[in-house]
This record gives sequence, structure tokens and C-alpha cells, in this order.
Amino acid sequence: MDIGFNANTMKAKMLVLAIATGMILTGCVTGRQYEELQALKNDLDTQNDELSKNNESLTTENRELSSQLDDANERLTALETDTTLMGNSLRKIQDQYDKINELNDILASKNSKLLREAAEENRALLNELEQTRLELQAKEDSLLILESEIDKKANALNNASSALEDREARVHELERLIAAKDSTANALKNKVSAALLGFKDKGLTIEQRNGKVYVSLEAKLLFPSGSTVINDEGKKALVDLAKAIEDQADLEIVVEGHTDTDAIKSSSIPRNNWELSVLRSTAVIEIMVANSKIEPSILAASGRSEFHPVDPEDKAKNRRIEIILSPNLNELYELIEE
Repeated sequence: MDIGFNANTMKAKMLVLAIATGMILTGCVTGRQYEELQALKNDLDTQNDELSKNNESLTTENRELSSQLDDANERLTALETDTTLMGNSLRKIQDQYDKINELNDILASKNSKLLREAAEENRALLNELEQTRLELQAKEDSLLILESEIDKKANALNNASSALEDREARVHELERLIAAKDSTANALKNKVSAALLGFKDKGLTIEQRNGKVYVSLEAKLLFPSGSTVINDEGKKALVDLAKAIEDQADLEIVVEGHTDTDAIKSSSIPRNNWELSVLRSTAVIEIMVANSKIEPSILAASGRSEFHPVDPEDKAKNRRIEIILSPNLNELYELIEE
């Protein structure tokens, strides 16, 4: 930098010297020219001083810049060294990175395989789980149906138990009523037997069957042969029977006429055994009603003709009047029908 300034100064001095020399050699230097030259010289000296100062300043700055350049070169050398080291480290890191990438690819491949296998296993597990859920749902549905059936059976059992209890109560009530009816029938039989004791050996029998009292009178005790008119002895037996039962409450009386198998052939009544059996039962009812307080509505006349014999070998026994005394069973029937 100071070399440039010196060259300029020397050029200016040489120019002044050349001008002065030319003027001397020509011998025509005037005072004015001299003053001008002197002023030029002074200016050049001033410029030279300034240029010298600038040269010193620039020299100092140059030294500082040189020092900074040396420092920069040192730093550059250090940076180059660091760059070399970092390049080596970078290459090592790149090698490690490549190995890591390779390992990562291997792991990714294995992971993908594991994921596929896991997905397949999950699908299998999900299918198995769905199948299990469906089976459990089916079992739950079956259980609900079974519970419903059990509830129905339990209700049916409760109803059956209740019905059984009701039936047992009805059975007990039936047994009580039957026992009462049997007791009533037995008492009625005893009462009738006592009333008809005098006719015991005259073709009259009294039996108790099925809660009923059967008073059987052979036809010879009541009627002449083939007649429907009751004789005096038969009338007495019927009146005694009517008197014995006239105050009996809840009683039904059926009078059945029976004949033997001997056919009747007549143009007048009775024309056959049917009419004979009915007329005889009607005659018995008329005697009983006329000679007692028996309510006619509880009496019924029935003709059986010869079709209900008691002894096919004994016609005399088959010719008979059966008076069937039945305690009223309406209460019993009503209980049965419930």
C-alpha cells in the first residue's frame, strides 16, 4: 500500500522538476510563473504530507489486515482440519446410518411379516370369537326358552297344585257328602225296615245299594194275577211305607213295575207287559200320595216290563214292584260338576 503512495509522490516531484528545468533552460521564467510554480510546489508538498500520513495509516491498516489474514488463514487451516475430521466422522456416521438402514429394512420386513401373521391370527381369533359369541348367543336363547318353559311348567305346576288342592278339597267334600248320604240312606233303610217289619216274610225285601234304599214287593203281595188293582194287604204295606217317609226331606222316589216273561194278549188294557208294569207302578204311586203327605213332585212311575229279571228261573220273584228311595244328590252332583 505505501509503495503506491511513494510512486505518486515521485511522479509529482519529477513533474515539477521537469517544468522547472524546462523553464530554466528556456531562460524565460517570470516572477509570476515562479510564484505559480512555488504555489504548485507547496500544494504538492501539502499533498505529499497528507499522502505520507495516509500511507502511514494505510500501512498500519495493512499490518492489521495482514495480521487478521494470518488469523483467518490459521482459522481456515483449523476449519479444514475440522472439516477433514468431520468428513471422516460423517463417513463413519454414513456407514453406520447405512447399516442402521439395512437393519431397519430387515426389521421392517420381519415386522411386516409379523404383522401379517398377527393379522391372520387376529382374523382367526376374531372368527373364533364370533363363533363363540354365536354359540353363546344360541345357548343364551336356549336358556331363555328353557327358563320360559320352566316358568310355564312352574306356573302349570302351581296351577296343578292349586287344582289338586281344590280337587282334594272337593274329594274330601264328596267323601263327606257320600258318607252323609250313606248315613242318611242307612237311617232311611232302618226307618223303612221298622215300618214294614210286619211284611218281612210276605215277599218284601229291603236293601241298601249305592246310597239308595231299594224296597222290593212281590206282585202277589199287592196284586191279584194279571190285575192292576192293589189288594187290602198291599195297600196297608204301601200306606205304612208312605207314612214312614212322608216327612223325609230331599228324597226322590221312583216306583218301577216289573213283570215275568209270560206274554199278555188282550184287546183291552193292559194289552202287554209294558202297560201292565206301568199301570201297576202308577197304582202304587196313587195309593202313596192319597194316604200321606208325600210331595207328588218327588215321585216317578216307571214300567220295566220283563226286561230286568232278578232271577230268570223264578218268575214269581221277577213279578214285583221296586220302590227306590234316593236321597237328593243335587248337592253332590253340583260339586262333581264344578
